Amino acid sequence: MRNPIRFKLFVMMALEFFIWGAWLPLIFAYLPSLGFTPAQQSWILNAFPIAAIVGMFFSNQFADRNFSAEKFLAFSHLVGGLAMLSLAFTRSFWPFLILMYVHCLLYVPTISIANSIAFANMKDAQSEFGIVRMGGTIGWILAAWPFTFILVDWDKVQAANPQGLVDWLGTVLSSGLVGEALKAGARWTYVVAGIASLLLAAFSLTLPHTPPKKAEGGAVEKLAWLEALKLLKHPFILVLWIVTFVDSFVHNCYFNWAGVFLGTPKDAGGVGIAGNWIMPVMSIGQIAEILTMFILGATLKRLGWRATMIVGILGYPARFAVWAFLPEHTSLIILVQVLHGVCYAFFFATVYIFVDAYFPKDVRSSAQGLFNVMILGVGALVANSICPWLIQEVFTGNGVTDFHGLFLVPLVAGSAAALALALFFHPPAQGLQGAEGGTAA
Repeated sequence: MRNPIRFKLFVMMALEFFIWGAWLPLIFAYLPSLGFTPAQQSWILNAFPIAAIVGMFFSNQFADRNFSAEKFLAFSHLVGGLAMLSLAFTRSFWPFLILMYVHCLLYVPTISIANSIAFANMKDAQSEFGIVRMGGTIGWILAAWPFTFILVDWDKVQAANPQGLVDWLGTVLSSGLVGEALKAGARWTYVVAGIASLLLAAFSLTLPHTPPKKAEGGAVEKLAWLEALKLLKHPFILVLWIVTFVDSFVHNCYFNWAGVFLGTPKDAGGVGIAGNWIMPVMSIGQIAEILTMFILGATLKRLGWRATMIVGILGYPARFAVWAFLPEHTSLIILVQVLHGVCYAFFFATVYIFVDAYFPKDVRSSAQGLFNVMILGVGALVANSICPWLIQEVFTGNGVTDFHGLFLVPLVAGSAAALALALFFHPPAQGLQGAEGGTAA
């Protein structure tokens, strides 16, 4: 990457999403190991979606109007990073809850702020932003791989007494933690995430100066959210908004349950993947996401909005169907992870593109926020509120989880969302203001 500014923006995005990707996948199994009740787990897990809802207003209406973006990024990741490091050594509910909210309330606005820094310092955002934003996906993938060496049963490695580098490496990679040892070892995810946050805090000070944006026509901007909400009177937009909520719920069911399912031994109904390989297996979805994004434009032109979104939604039921009915086929369980990239690119990314194409320009930013509230906020909030209860109390008895029944919940929800989109989502050929609209459905 020859452009030094673009390279810095790429690194910024990589570190930004490395932080999130480091702690999220294993937190769902870690919290029960601390003795927290399902209700307490939900309060902790909902720190992120609540922060997402708050952040939609904070980052757009306050942070980027009153602070230079790079300094806000540095401050947020300094304090948020210290909170994240502290989580690794916290075992009590209230301190854990407070620290998680401190981190999330500071972290979530930085996603928008990072985008603002990128857009403000690119000459041609349309051609450059995709490359810069890809750094975020790569950062999420990279976050998984340190744990192949961190979540290792070193006593087992020592007992094997491997000879030579190749033998030692093979022994380490095949000696992942399992069971309670894996749950306890998951505290290292907070250490890694915290260190990455502190690195980004320091790196932020090297980014190009991005001064606060002065509000122009503030009264109009304050009404933008209201104008975006008014657009829900159009049936096709309301349908898409509701379907987005359902798909976000299904998406977050995956994150709630995937780590537990993959790490649970085969004789208990799980896949039995060693602890140090759970996050790399989950990262296959992000690798597939990069590849899928390359064909998204061509897919949209060929299939149109509705069909592309339906394919994206159906990726979730397809994956949960494999998990529910073929849990003994480990290779297939791992292979089907590629559908994660299809799900994200063909639905969520397509929704963002659709909003940009169909909404009037003066409320377009607020409309993106309107859908973001569903994607990062409300959908995740509902999933994080009921998923711990479903897996630990409804579908678990005598210490054994009925993963088959559990996975039928998102399978049915995702299938219903796809059917609703097929029957009721009929956007006009052009946007709401007759602008150059986009591909017909």
